[in-house]
Amino acid sequence: MDDRIREHAEVLVDWSARIEEGDDVVMAVSPGAHELAVATAKLLGERGANLVTTRASGEITRAYLRAHDDEFDPDPAHELALYENANVYLSLRGGHNTAATADVPAERRQAHARATEGVREARMDTDWVSTVHPTRSLAQQAGMAYEEYQEFVYNAVLRDWESLAEEMDRMKGLLDEGSEVRLVSANTDLTMSIEGRTAVNSCASVAYDSHNLPSGEVFTAPYDTSGHVEFDVPMTIHGKRVRDVSLTFEDGEVVEYDAAQNADVIGDVLDTDEGARRLGELGIGMNRGIDRYTDNILFDEKMGDTVHLALGRAYDANLPEGEAGNDSAVHVDLITSVGGDSRLEIDGEVVQRDGQFRWEDGFEN
Repeated sequence: MDDRIREHAEVLVDWSARIEEGDDVVMAVSPGAHELAVATAKLLGERGANLVTTRASGEITRAYLRAHDDEFDPDPAHELALYENANVYLSLRGGHNTAATADVPAERRQAHARATEGVREARMDTDWVSTVHPTRSLAQQAGMAYEEYQEFVYNAVLRDWESLAEEMDRMKGLLDEGSEVRLVSANTDLTMSIEGRTAVNSCASVAYDSHNLPSGEVFTAPYDTSGHVEFDVPMTIHGKRVRDVSLTFEDGEVVEYDAAQNADVIGDVLDTDEGARRLGELGIGMNRGIDRYTDNILFDEKMGDTVHLALGRAYDANLPEGEAGNDSAVHVDLITSVGGDSRLEIDGEVVQRDGQFRWEDGFEN
């Protein structure tokens, strides 16, 4: 086994999920993530955790959803019980086909998402962490040779997370103290309120309310969004490639949308429920170990020269105690590059210009 797989498992178990003796762990394993699952299971055994493993396959999901009608039982008790009795949920992704569910009807996908919202909430109430094992299908999607893609993944995952956490804490402090964020570039001028929100220093550990490995972003929950934004980073949503998405907001909601490719996918997302037309997240990428786009949101949204906005559900970690944020059955991220001719302002002060943060060499006032 590649030593980097063992290192990946160690970061996942010890830094990210902080698993201890006696923890009840559910581990969902995609078909291509077998080796990572083996390395992780060994560590869980050494730590004295209790493990249940499930299969996470796009092909299985496709077969089930296409064969079903649109009348799903709400929050199946057997699935709900699995997560309600777990301390930790680990998602080890890496399938055979990144477009396995592309022909599942949107209405059925939406119906299933709405019916299983309670299951999803129970899963997210655990110390959950999602990561990805490099597979040939993901390498092909990223346009890389397999060995090249392996190097890319491990450069993003095997970081000095403590040092990166210290740097990202600077951005968290700015967002926590701020009231309004403005994003400006050639085709974007968007304003969002963030007053009263708490930003998350997402440094790949549940100790920081961070649940993705790799991570490397600082995110918050915006509201009262107004203006126009264009997303120039192509990505795959529900198995379909989407390019050059544009959204116009008024009074916090999307009032116009378009895309150069598969605009209907964005329309389907917006039609999921009322909350899908509002933003649930503003995320600022800060992982310099990610140096190119790969058509994989887990990596692309963390890239240092990007900002991403998510339609749909807001995370509780960003909200004051007892306050409900934007509620939706979806959380769909869209990414815009900020590497040139752009600026990010907090209360009128420029904190990032042309991809450089104000504490980095090369930043110009």
